[in-house]
Order: sequence, then structure tokens, then C-alpha cells
Amino acid sequence: MKLIDTTLDRNIKPEDVRSRLMVLTFIAFGIFAVLISRLWFLQVMGGQMYVELAEGNYIRIVPIDAPRGLIYDRNGQVLVSNRPSIGVSVSPQFAEKYPETLNKLSKILGMPINEIKDKLSEKKVDPLKPRVIKRDLDEQTLAYIEEHKMELPGVDIITEPIRAYPYGTLGAHIFGYLGEISEDEMSKLKNTNDYMLGDVIGKTGVESLYERLLRGEKGSQQLEVNASGRPIRVIKNQEPIPGSNLMLTIDLNVQKVTEQALDEAIQRAHSSAKPENGAKADAAAAVVLDAKNGEIIAMASYPTYNPELFVGGISKNDWDNLVNPDNRFPLNNRALMAYPPGSTFKPITLMGALADGLTSRNESFVCKGSWDGLGKDWIRYCWDHAGHGRITLAMGVAESCDTVFYILGQRFYRQAQERLQYWAKNFGFGSLTGIDLPMEAKGRVPDKQWKKDFNKGSPEFQKWYPGDTVNIAIGQGDLLATPLQMASFYATIANGGTFYRPHVGKAMISWNGNMKTEFKIKPEDKRTIPIPRDAIAFAQSSLELVTTQGTAASAFAGFPVKTAGKTGTSQVRGKQDFAWFVGYAPADDPKYVVAITVEQGGHGGSTAAPAARKILATALGCQDKGAGYIYDPSR
Repeated sequence: MKLIDTTLDRNIKPEDVRSRLMVLTFIAFGIFAVLISRLWFLQVMGGQMYVELAEGNYIRIVPIDAPRGLIYDRNGQVLVSNRPSIGVSVSPQFAEKYPETLNKLSKILGMPINEIKDKLSEKKVDPLKPRVIKRDLDEQTLAYIEEHKMELPGVDIITEPIRAYPYGTLGAHIFGYLGEISEDEMSKLKNTNDYMLGDVIGKTGVESLYERLLRGEKGSQQLEVNASGRPIRVIKNQEPIPGSNLMLTIDLNVQKVTEQALDEAIQRAHSSAKPENGAKADAAAAVVLDAKNGEIIAMASYPTYNPELFVGGISKNDWDNLVNPDNRFPLNNRALMAYPPGSTFKPITLMGALADGLTSRNESFVCKGSWDGLGKDWIRYCWDHAGHGRITLAMGVAESCDTVFYILGQRFYRQAQERLQYWAKNFGFGSLTGIDLPMEAKGRVPDKQWKKDFNKGSPEFQKWYPGDTVNIAIGQGDLLATPLQMASFYATIANGGTFYRPHVGKAMISWNGNMKTEFKIKPEDKRTIPIPRDAIAFAQSSLELVTTQGTAASAFAGFPVKTAGKTGTSQVRGKQDFAWFVGYAPADDPKYVVAITVEQGGHGGSTAAPAARKILATALGCQDKGAGYIYDPSR
């Protein structure tokens, strides 16, 4: 039997063994070096990072929104304030993990569970941000939730400052409303570190235009939390800096009366209409302007809405009601929307014709009730089909005789220089006034180029005809103007030819401890209109005749202050006539301008002018017993 030789292969040399041992030694040292370097990195280089991550498991930094600045009227009356609200919030991630929590919360709050789920599923920029389920909890409900915290994971009691509107719907279109920041808004503010996902931001009105000043600066709170994410103690507090307060040019009392007057104008239109016609009169707007500096004293739009609906996020049902066409779109600020101005535009035609030498102060005209100056096939009618007979230029304004302005319009057309459009644009029509409110319409002053561009797909409608200019001369056709533009235009007439940019911001007031800082907001635009002084003077005297002998004489009979103005009844295709009145007082030292339009409200003299009378009486502080339109502060 052959024995196995267990001895080493005698052919292996000693130097081979040593080389292999050296390789193994290097490998061992390499592994050891990697472990040492990794350990050194974790403890030295990455130590601080991992400490912070570990601390993040029990420390939460919660941003604290700054109290938003208050909004005052020109006399220091609070129009928009803040109030603390105690509510209950639910974190969406906990709601998914513990669905039974929603059933418990539904019973505690007395809310249908579907309503709670709707609030949790509302679209938010930050999907993890807790949703406020209910605000203004009563003491009993608050105490119960506090006592049963451990049974309600993801449910927290929160205290937040929310907007308060002591006068309800009053001034809603001026103030605007707040809402959660959108993705588009966030991208525009990407260079601003103060905005975060889910923040509330001004969406409309002065809340939007003065957002940065009203907002303030956020604070923060460092909280120690347990494994369930519930706060244990406060580690550190950094107090927020409140936003600056905004003082408006608005006068609270005049604003109240203006909104009352619009409501009464709607009712007056309904009651004065013939039963078989039935005036719809379902919307209106008014602007009250200081003729000497462009300050907005009041601005109203009917129908209106309550900005309280948007506090904490508007419900789907409320939003659907606001955008329902049957409710006449109450979110629209009609004072900034464009309409055919009708006869309230005629002073432009008057002053332009005087400036261009197309007529004279002493010229008289013959009105037969119809005018065939464009040919027998294109007869135009005066609003008074019986005719005004021979009438002077001044009385043509007072009586709003269409025939007079048809003739002037034809003379403008024959100039072939679009001078009527030139004068309209000089007085600001077809351009933004620059008011510090969003969504202002430019209006429209149609001319040859506009008509050609507008009808580029229909060459047969591109030509500009004499009738187009004649239509503009009486404030009709494709001409559009906003109530604000009309108020600014009449302010320019009233003050002798100076345009002031209208504005609602008067001053910003901020506090640093006990130190008060106030700076005034001044209009940037002030310009003189290049119109002859005698043309403006003649327009002023003619507009006075409107309220003493003309179409607004009945509305202003017995009014204790001399007033000037112009009625208007504009035609809109497919709708009933729109009622207008624009005027100012005192006529001999103009202070306030009022512009009113009532959609489908009939005649300006009977619907809009009485409303203007009531507003002017309040703004001027005079006792007006002649028409019975006395300010009722209880309304």
C-alpha cells in the first residue's frame, strides 16, 4: 500500500511563500485603511450632518405667519382687520394611516365625514400641509379635542390670525380677497425667500397690489416633538414682524351711501319700467373721485360678494355660486369694466369740435327728430322723435340732442384726420388710467386701423364709413369706456384740464416698537390736456345747464349745491338700454365727481342721476331734503 506524502512540495521555494504573504498583508492593510477612512468620514466630515439629521427626528421648525396689515379709510376707520381663530387641522398623511380618526372627528365636530374628506382632498400646492377642517371652535369642542389628543393622531388645535370684515360686503371690490399661492405666483416670486408653498397671498384688490407691504415678515418656532409628531415643548421662538397698515382714500360714509344708492337705483329702474317691458337692471357701478387730486372717495359694484367666504379657502359650493352666470358674476368690479358710454361722451365731441373750429359757441342747429345727413337710406333719429326745433349748441348739450352731435360727427369725418379719436385719446380713452387696482379695462376708441384689424377675416366689413364717426360722436358704435375713465374725464373738465392718476392708496403706516412711520402714496401721473381753455369753459357752462334746464333738471330740482353733469342712455345689442350719469359739484368750485352706470337700467336721468344726487349730498355734507335721498347710517 502506497503512503501519501504529507510533506510540503519540495519544489516550492521559500521566496514564493514570502511573496504570497506580502500580498495577503497588503490586502489586509487595504481593507483596514478603507474601514478607518470611512469611520473617520462618518465621525469627522459627516458628523455634523448626521447629528442634524438625528435632531431633525425630534425637532420641528414651524413658520409663523406675520399678522397682515390692517386697512383703514381716510379718516382712520378700520375697514379690514384681523382676528384670532382657534380651529382644528388634520394632516393628510395621518388621515390615510389612521382612517378611523376621521369618523371620530366627524362626530366631535358635527360635520359629515364627506365634508371633511373634501377639505382634505382640496387641491393644495403643498400636499403634506395640514388642512384646516373647521375654524372658530366653541369652548366645549376645543376642550374635548384637547382631552382626547392621544386618540386623534394627526389632529391638531391651531390658532391663526384671519381676515375680518366688520362691514361685510362693503368695499369688497376695493379690498379684494386672499387665497393660497398658486404655482404661477410661486414661480414669479422664486427670488423671494419669504414665500412658501401653501402661503396665503392677496389675489385681487388692494390686497394684491399692496401685498408686499401688507404681508410683513414671518417668524418661526422650534418645537421638540415625539415619535408621533406631537409637540412636547417649545425650544425657540422668533416673533414675526407685522405687515404695514394701509390707509385708503376711501371715505367709509360715502362708500356706504354709494352702495345704498346703487341698490336703490336698481329698485327704481324696476319700479319705473313699463310692466310689459320690465327693466332687467341687474348690475351697476359707481365711482366717486376727488377732482383736484385723483383720490377715489368711493367705488362700488353691484352685485357684490362677501370676502369672508375666502377666509381659509373658499368652498366649492360657494365658488360655483360666485361664477354662476345666473348670479351676474359678483366678483367682477364693474367700475373697471368697459361699456358704451352713450351721451356722457358728448363733451369730447363738443370740445374737440370747438378746438378744431368745426363749430362755434353761438351756432344753432335744427332738430326735426330725424337726420338724413348720411343719405335717405341711412336716416338717424334723435332720442326725442318730435324734435327739439332750433337749438343752440349749449342747449344741444343740455337736452342731449343727438342731431346736433350727428352733424358734428359728420364734420369730423370730413376732416379725414381722425381728430375725434385724437381728442378722445388725449382725454385718456382707450388707455389704462393707472389706478392701483388690478383688472382695469382699457376701453376702446375705434378708428380705421382698428376696424381693419378687427375684421381681418371679413374684408367686406373693413372699410370705415361716415356713420362710424357719427356713432362715436354720440358715444355709441364700437366705442367703450369704463365708469372710472368717465369719472377721470369729467374731473379733467371740472378742474380746468388737468388729469390726475386715480388712486385708492393714501398712506402706509408701519410700527417699529412704539415708533410710528407713515409715508404718503402720491399719484405719479399728472398732466395737462392740450385743449383750449375756452373750449373747457364752454363745456363747463353747458354741463351746468343739464342739471338746471336739461335732462337731469328733474333729478336735481331743489338740490342745495350748484351741480354740473351729463345723462346718458347707451344702447347695447341684445340688451335693454344702459343708464348713465356723470357729474360734479360744486359746479363753481368742483370738489367731487360721480360716475354711475346701471346695466339695462333705462334712462340716465331717471335711474342714475337720482343716485348721483344722493352720493353728492353725502360727500359734500349738505342737507338735501328736496328729493328725499337722505343718508341712513343704520343701513
